[in-house]
Amino acid sequence: PFVLFLGWGDEITWVQTYEEGLYQAKKSNKPLMVIHHLEDCQYCQALKKAFAENEEIQEMAQNNFIMLNLMHETTDKNLSPDGQYVPRIMFVDPSLTVRADITGRYSNRLYTYEPQDMMFLIENMKKALRLIQTEL
Repeated sequence: PFVLFLGWGDEITWVQTYEEGLYQAKKSNKPLMVIHHLEDCQYCQALKKAFAENEEIQEMAQNNFIMLNLMHETTDKNLSPDGQYVPRIMFVDPSLTVRADITGRYSNRLYTYEPQDMMFLIENMKKALRLIQTEL
């Protein structure tokens, strides 16, 4: 089942479904990071490469997050607050709240990241981790 996700980082353990991701986030008290993408989307491919090559992102993804990779839309409208586009990356905290407040750089697509935005994504990953310590 993991073959599809090769390219995002070989050491990352992925949950298989959104429901499993929510369960694991709650159980482990780690935020869930949801990556929506499509295989044939060039922007997704470029993002995947940048994501996989960034050591800091890889380390956090492996150790501090529950990771979910979605190639289809969920029925949870909270995961598409400003539309169903790819790629988009969203965070869900262990209280199972979708963090619509953790956004990227672009006002027209709040949750999209481009390959040059990895520092921005790192900051948002750290923000998601900080929120747990301060709020929960």
